[in-house]
Amino acid sequence: MGLYDYGIYQVIKRNALVLSERNALISGDIRITHRQFLENVDRLSNGLINLGLKRGDRIGVLALNSLEYMYLYGATAKIGAIMLPINWRLNPQEVEYVIFDGTPKVIFVGTEFQPMISPLIAKFSFVANYFAMGRAEGDFAAFGELIEDQRISQELDACADDAYVIIHTAAISGKPRGATLSQRGFIINGLRFMYYWRLTEQDCHLCMLPLFHFGALGTSLSVMQAGGSNIILPKFDVDLALKHIQEDRGSLFGEFPPMLASLLDKAQKEHYDISSLRIVVGLDQPETIKRFEEITKGTFWAFYGQTETTGLVTLAPYFEKPGSSGIPGSMAEVEIVDDYGNILETGNTGEIVVRGPMVFKGYWNLEHDNKHTFRDGWHHTGDMGNFDSNGYLWYTGRKAEKDLIKPGGENVYPAEVEKAILEHPLIEEVSVIGVPDTQWGEAIKAICVMEKGKTISESELIEFVAARIARFKKPKHVVFVSNLPKTNDGLIDKEKVKAHYGNA
Repeated sequence: MGLYDYGIYQVIKRNALVLSERNALISGDIRITHRQFLENVDRLSNGLINLGLKRGDRIGVLALNSLEYMYLYGATAKIGAIMLPINWRLNPQEVEYVIFDGTPKVIFVGTEFQPMISPLIAKFSFVANYFAMGRAEGDFAAFGELIEDQRISQELDACADDAYVIIHTAAISGKPRGATLSQRGFIINGLRFMYYWRLTEQDCHLCMLPLFHFGALGTSLSVMQAGGSNIILPKFDVDLALKHIQEDRGSLFGEFPPMLASLLDKAQKEHYDISSLRIVVGLDQPETIKRFEEITKGTFWAFYGQTETTGLVTLAPYFEKPGSSGIPGSMAEVEIVDDYGNILETGNTGEIVVRGPMVFKGYWNLEHDNKHTFRDGWHHTGDMGNFDSNGYLWYTGRKAEKDLIKPGGENVYPAEVEKAILEHPLIEEVSVIGVPDTQWGEAIKAICVMEKGKTISESELIEFVAARIARFKKPKHVVFVSNLPKTNDGLIDKEKVKAHYGNA
């Protein structure tokens, strides 16, 4: 192993040596020290090797957050395999696509999702083993079987620049794309967070976002790198979160609306001590951010980033320049370009492009998409923005080719929702847009042209869509109109649709 192969497993080893008895992971009443974390990772690594896993093999996970999930991230880093965390909000057909795309050799499945996976097992000839994350029965062996061997496997020839995680992003052309991230990207990301947020072994992160999300994974690994502890919540639970903040002195977390508002409301109502919170990063309403900072004296950080950038590209305290996405962080080179790739002067709006060691390695098995994304030596984000004279990035929207809606932090492409709506025999045309939403930040709105003389209710159409794609992608609002505005070439004029119907 060379100097530049310092990866996640080396972080775990270092913590076990110098912070041996401090807590690394907290889950309910269970406390796992850094020494115990290393031991479990080593034993799990040995179990995976005994299954025949080797460098580059994929490990699928469909489960809520858990200690075992974190052990898998550690063991995968050690043996040079690739994690394939699956979004559990997807429907069975979407989950099936992700598994076929990633072709994992082994799949770990949470108790809640085993009824979804069991009927699909016969389709996956490439999967050799299935394990339960939780209660083991039927088709799923016990997770504990993999960590029974007390021996410590030798370190394999894992490379920190190899693929480490494949996270499938929203379906830009009808199918999700697997963004491939490296250990090195996460290490660089962690160093940046340690610098900007002054992370130390005293910090305690509440991992409430799902571990299939780059925000949860990136922040967890960054706090681990600083020697701190991670509180692993299965998913967001306001009562459990407040209990841990008060008892374990939780100091930071990432969020999307309405998580922070829910925490503040209950904390004030039931007099929880949340004064230990010093950092929250995410997207939220100015009034909620102001409440948080007044109550805790902490700082809310605004940002711009993507799965493809292994986290945050720009960041700054929200009230440093309200409404902006912050300034480029260290090791991130960010520019604004026109449609021809020319870098634009300050103040001009164009596409945001990024390069640096945290940028992803490309989309899994999509050579054509990668050539397009990395043209001219930059990662083209598909997002639009401009820089002001002080270097703050102002996000202004998405390019038409990457029109995207983010309800509660999830990525939804309008084209995917439109396709599902048009499967209804009574809908002739549709345009799906994002509209402001006080609860979720952004909501999905469908403007539909119905077949003349026919009727369907808003709720019926919403449920029709929910039966075909993940429920978080269904419209929250449906409007029926006699016609949609068109461009000169007869296509639906999305900009006029947004102008006419862009309010909730």
